[in-house]
Amino acid sequence: MILHLYLARRFLWTFLAIVMIFVILLALIELIDDLRAFSALSFGDVVEICLLKIPEANYEILPLVIILASVAMFLRMSRSSELVVVRAAGRSALRALIAPLIVALLIGIVSVSMLNPIVAASAKRHNDLVNSYLGWGPAVMAISPEGIWLRQGNEDGQTVIHARRASSDVSVLFNTTFIAFSHDGEPLQRIMADKARLGDGAWHLSKVKLWDLELGVNAEANAEVLDSYDVPSSLTRDRIIDSFGKPEYISIWELPDFIAQLEQSGFSARRYAVWFQMELARPLFLLALVMMSAAFTMRHARLHNTGMSVLTAVMLGFGLHYIRNFAQILGDNGQIPVMLAAWAPPVASFLLALGILLHMEEG
Repeated sequence: MILHLYLARRFLWTFLAIVMIFVILLALIELIDDLRAFSALSFGDVVEICLLKIPEANYEILPLVIILASVAMFLRMSRSSELVVVRAAGRSALRALIAPLIVALLIGIVSVSMLNPIVAASAKRHNDLVNSYLGWGPAVMAISPEGIWLRQGNEDGQTVIHARRASSDVSVLFNTTFIAFSHDGEPLQRIMADKARLGDGAWHLSKVKLWDLELGVNAEANAEVLDSYDVPSSLTRDRIIDSFGKPEYISIWELPDFIAQLEQSGFSARRYAVWFQMELARPLFLLALVMMSAAFTMRHARLHNTGMSVLTAVMLGFGLHYIRNFAQILGDNGQIPVMLAAWAPPVASFLLALGILLHMEEG
């Protein structure tokens, strides 16, 4: 028990030390980039943007941190002959690996259950803040049981758009209402259309009825019925999709309800479902990375080429991470099922790491 606690503590402190190193490095790099990109802002505003970006940046490289922490710990114990002492005491390398694996599992669980909501909130706030500084405004889309809501603005004011449903890529809206407001919040115009298609710089409306809502005008008496009508717009399909939430912007606790609401509104929720399942599989993937790193670095330093072993462990870890991301892309595009995209790489990585570890230690 004492040995397991010692190994768990060693792994945890190594992990935290590497995390702090990456936090500082990424913060400095991000701060320099933001100072260049937002030179017109005050230093305090730039620092705020940088601090909001740091959680997301470190969350993305968590697998890399786990790989480096595993390699650093086992390599240091190998050079100090601590692993030789462990084996001489009658403990196999596999039993010595139990404590680091438990710590890695707890890190994965904590990262998914507690760190994920923090990262989602900070990433969403960072995106809204950057958009406001760039003049794009905050999020332009929202989904409710009544349908889909959009907002766009120009030098004349703001326009609120409501649609009962939309195509999966948000390029076409059905049963649409446009209400234009002045900068003072006064309604200027109302437009109803059977269909609105987003084109280059404008919404192309068909089967349109238009009301003038300015004071002193009888709106219904002066209403116009048109076959087609164009409403200028600075929105793009990518900006609309990004505004109502990338999967990274939504807490894992809110994702199931969000996915159900998306599907009810007629959108494809595949990429959100893939992201949700991949987050659930993250602890298993971190376990696989620890086992893979240990397989190449737990042997005595004098009995193998240390540099080659470390390089092999790191490259295999990167390879598994790349395969996981590639499977995510295939899942997002619908080329493979959601569960296969999310769970196949972690399960395969775990089995591969277990096989290599058994071969190295018991073979």
